[in-house]
Amino acid sequence: MKDIEFHEYTRPTSIQAQAMPVALSGRDLLGCAETGSGKTAAFTIPMIQHCVAQTPVGRGDGPLALVLAPTRELAQQIEKEVKALSRSLDSFKTAIVVGGTNIAEQRSELRGGVSIVVATPGRFLDHLQQGNTSLSRVSFVILDEADRMLDMGFEPQIREVMQNLPDKHQTLLFSATMPVEIEALAQEYLTDPVQVKVGKVSSPTANVIQILEKVSENEKVDRLLALLVEEAFLAEKSCHPFPLTIVFVERKTRCDEVSEALVAEGLHAVALHGGRSQSDRESALRDFRNGSTNILVATDVASRGLDVMGVAHVVNLDLPKTVEDYVHRIGRTGRGGSMGQATSFYTDRDMLLVAQIKKAIVDAESGNAVAFATGKVARRKEREAAAAQKGATVATSKLSMMGPSVNIEDKYRFMIAASNMKREGAADSAWDD
Repeated sequence: MKDIEFHEYTRPTSIQAQAMPVALSGRDLLGCAETGSGKTAAFTIPMIQHCVAQTPVGRGDGPLALVLAPTRELAQQIEKEVKALSRSLDSFKTAIVVGGTNIAEQRSELRGGVSIVVATPGRFLDHLQQGNTSLSRVSFVILDEADRMLDMGFEPQIREVMQNLPDKHQTLLFSATMPVEIEALAQEYLTDPVQVKVGKVSSPTANVIQILEKVSENEKVDRLLALLVEEAFLAEKSCHPFPLTIVFVERKTRCDEVSEALVAEGLHAVALHGGRSQSDRESALRDFRNGSTNILVATDVASRGLDVMGVAHVVNLDLPKTVEDYVHRIGRTGRGGSMGQATSFYTDRDMLLVAQIKKAIVDAESGNAVAFATGKVARRKEREAAAAQKGATVATSKLSMMGPSVNIEDKYRFMIAASNMKREGAADSAWDD
């Protein structure tokens, strides 16, 4: 309670108020909540309480609790929260186990004995296979952003971990969306779970003003520069700081190019993508959080798990491939009850996605909670719909080229007849006809 007070938590959010009593009771939980709802603390506080009630870990013991997350960035944020909420506990250790960092240091820390491990599935499984840790004492498991972990191909690693846990354990599964794959995973590995749902799951948050703007591909960067330079001017004029902004792009190289273009305009921008070293990525996030850089240009590596309070504007310079990824991108703003804005540039190739987004916005405004279907099954249907639309477009194009009522054979006969008439010296009248 002292650490909760130090953390300046005074009133629980909806997900905390609903999930924490369930977690503290020992029941399994299936939690579905909008991004920015406070779910990390919702599972962290009961997890720490659970660990405190167990026999302390010693050297060579495996952890008491395990948190699996899809990305390094999300794992780091969870670890930070765990440490903040356990700061007063003597000899209470938390280890973070992710790729891109020194595996020898992780090995040493794990073998020394830790109460909680926060990990990405691949790296944690590496340590399990090398004998650096074990699952023998794990009695509390968190699967955070489970939908994203499945999207990233971590299902085999998750299953291997879950199948080798002690019989007696508690599992909390959190997901921002609820596709059929998550429901199947929950049915297999959760025992009579209590379902907690907060907000309109799978739909863009109601706290985000969404703007869709059609721009040609070669005009996108210029339009972005004009938009953000204007925002900088307005902020300076009103004596306000430039609003924290995330710009999402499709490729790593484009990420660097856009960042450099923004800096050339006098704006404070930094790039965040998978091609940068771990230390560079951490430095970029640190600068963005403390406000020394107020524009983060990122690929989708940052679209999940990036928890920075105060992000006012998300710009999709390039729209993602799926509606689901769009939802998670714009979820970086409008967090914690504040309002945000999402501006998305689109071209003709994005028309199917834009139609789905527009429908979802209308659905959300009319109170329809099921605005998007998500997951692999839904994505397959999206691809099928896109292929059908493309096929229809190609067929229509061919018909328009052929003319309204002339089939190939008729057209061919007409051309031969015209050719014969030309040879007979009557070409002009033939073509006029």
